[in-house]
Amino acid sequence: MKLAHIALVSAVMAASCVGVRAFQRVAEYGFGDDESPSYAKSEFYWSRLAYPVNTADMEEIGGFGHHGYWGFSAWSRDYPKADRQFLIAMHRLTRIDGRPTEQVVTLDSDEIFNYPWVYAVQVQMWSFNDAEAKRLREYLLKGGFLMVDDFHGTEDWENFMNGMRQVLPDRPVDDLQSGDEIFHTLYDVDDKMQIPGEQWIRTGRTYEKDGYQPKWRAIRDDKGRIMVAICHNMHLGDAWEWADDPNYPEPFASMAFRVGLDYILYGMTH
Repeated sequence: MKLAHIALVSAVMAASCVGVRAFQRVAEYGFGDDESPSYAKSEFYWSRLAYPVNTADMEEIGGFGHHGYWGFSAWSRDYPKADRQFLIAMHRLTRIDGRPTEQVVTLDSDEIFNYPWVYAVQVQMWSFNDAEAKRLREYLLKGGFLMVDDFHGTEDWENFMNGMRQVLPDRPVDDLQSGDEIFHTLYDVDDKMQIPGEQWIRTGRTYEKDGYQPKWRAIRDDKGRIMVAICHNMHLGDAWEWADDPNYPEPFASMAFRVGLDYILYGMTH
């Protein structure tokens, strides 16, 4: 594990080398030209869900970035830096043949079925019509894996579940235990901590809103496979994004990378 730790630190340092030129080559949703490495065929694609937003929450999400779906941007928080720095770590620490840039998917077509692993943030903001909910349900039941992150407190949980009940109305939510396989696919993540967003740098708080305790949860299919991995009262995306900032604590970033890699290996093998 010592060598793995050194490699992880090296990956975090390498993330700081992601230059402006690389970002300029990416179009609005992170896609490159047909000849760029972003279109290379790979065994793994990092995919982020661009979901429709409940317009009643427009004021709350108004400040997150300049990318957005239907004019809003809750889905794109930390995008694309968090995604790319995670991919740098993944390429350093595993042998996964992953595409070097991210993929954004929506629920308005069957394109999502081409990407069996999807990441979503600020999921208290999502809102689905019947067709979108049906497509996401089919995606998950056919073997897709969804990781959700960066939502906090009681109200966010209820809003997240309003959307989740549209998708999987009869599926219970389980609290994950340290012995669950998903925490042992690559790294043994037994002693988990609350992973804060960048507000820790300003406030020293690991929590947001009334989300004082981290909740590692999941929704499973009939065979017990985790379909939806839920990181509630945490912000792993910020830990990836801020991993190259000396003011953001290394233990938070290291755990966020380990958890993300465990989730990817689980999703690829189950």
